[in-house]
Amino acid sequence: MAGVRTFVARRLLLGAGQTIAVVLLIFALTEALPGDAAVALAGDQPDPARIAAIREAMHLDRPAYERLTDWATGLLHGDLGTSLTSGRPVTQYIADAFGPTLILAVLTLTLLTPLGFGLGVLAARHEGGPVDRLISSVTLAVYAVPEFALGVLLVTVLALKLAWLPPTAVGYGTDLLAHPAALVLPVLVLLARPVCSLSRLVRAGMVDALAAPYTAHARRYGVPGARVRYTHALPNALAPAVQQLARTVDWLLCGVIVVEALFVIPGLGTVLLNAVAERDVPVVQGLAVVFGVLTVVVNLGADLVAHRLNPRAGVAA
Repeated sequence: MAGVRTFVARRLLLGAGQTIAVVLLIFALTEALPGDAAVALAGDQPDPARIAAIREAMHLDRPAYERLTDWATGLLHGDLGTSLTSGRPVTQYIADAFGPTLILAVLTLTLLTPLGFGLGVLAARHEGGPVDRLISSVTLAVYAVPEFALGVLLVTVLALKLAWLPPTAVGYGTDLLAHPAALVLPVLVLLARPVCSLSRLVRAGMVDALAAPYTAHARRYGVPGARVRYTHALPNALAPAVQQLARTVDWLLCGVIVVEALFVIPGLGTVLLNAVAERDVPVVQGLAVVFGVLTVVVNLGADLVAHRLNPRAGVAA
């Protein structure tokens, strides 16, 4: 029990340190961006007086450490800043765009978990056989296809040629659940590669676990095969798979820019692209902080779950 508490405390401290590092890194990177945000906002033919006024309004005329202090203080109070282009709070941008991204993530995870684990266990049960070779070959081939290429292919075939599904989410707004047909192609694209990586990881873990001495010992004592697989082998095989699943959750919430851009979904990725194009630094910083904190929290949770499944590996780490 003391080892468990030490592990949890160590991971929590590490997560807090990572969050602070993320905040500092985001500010440093936005400071290092080339060009001048005030000049970009002033228009094609900027007037020096207008540039000076914008710099003053953006507090760009103040030292960097003062701006960092003010920004970090705002973050502690839940204030992510105000958009330079619209004057809206950054939290409002995130609140409006979080819904579509969350819908895509939840739908993808709902399908990913049973498919990924099920295919991995099925392949491991038939190790070296036709089923194993078929699953391994298909997952390897699908994983090699980039999301953008797969999305274009699905749109061309299923939307344009066969007209079974809408090619994009244009006109549906943020209420995507009211138009489920618009979600099919984005979810298929988001699902393809994670299913492949998760199933292959589960297969590898199950093969190792089924060949381990403790499973052989259980068989010698007459434990039924199903119980050996799902009670003894599967929990040990799931620990690395849970961490892979956490990375997938992180990617679904923070990195689906390509898919959202391809299918014109007004999610967090689209907001980030627009903010970068408009050089709206507070929105970029706010989204980066949200993405960074989500990454830390999701991976921290995955570490704790993996430790619960395989305590010996977690304490050793």
